[in-house]
Amino acid sequence: MRILFLGAPGVGKGTQAERVGEVMSIPHISTGEMFRHHVGSKTALGLRVEEILARGDLVPDVLTVEMILERLGDPDTTDGFILDGFPRNVAQVHALDEAIGDRALDAVVVLEASNEVLQERILARGRTDDTPESVSNRLDVYERETAPLIDVYRERRLVVKVDGVGEIEEITAKILTALAGLS
Repeated sequence: MRILFLGAPGVGKGTQAERVGEVMSIPHISTGEMFRHHVGSKTALGLRVEEILARGDLVPDVLTVEMILERLGDPDTTDGFILDGFPRNVAQVHALDEAIGDRALDAVVVLEASNEVLQERILARGRTDDTPESVSNRLDVYERETAPLIDVYRERRLVVKVDGVGEIEEITAKILTALAGLS
């Protein structure tokens, strides 16, 4: 099964994508983890990304797409995968469609929680860059750039909405039940 996880920062996408991937025996592909791997391994892509991040810029879509498409070519993705952090905007949806086809995804899991819950979760992490202002900005960017993808995938009848509030195990069970209903 080829699955995309969408949801605002702090909703638990990474945690749930990892858990669901383990249960389904398919890889969890996180762009954030991939960027860190490339930078840490000093690959050609990593050196370009490191330079961009050092300037405080966002990694351009073309590099993100290049990295994802390279990863989707690995043999462990043959039986499926979970995308987390890509696509993040409509341009990336089109790039993914061009590469694997607009019907290549089987499901889009949208985890939902209120902005109050999300802010509380993110601020509780205690990271120095997690300030009320930065959290508010990240939530605004999500609403402006990523949330519109839900409508794109809803039109394709791929969206499965899941309440992202509750115990981790309960949320995982809800996701697995929703995905089983699609088969």
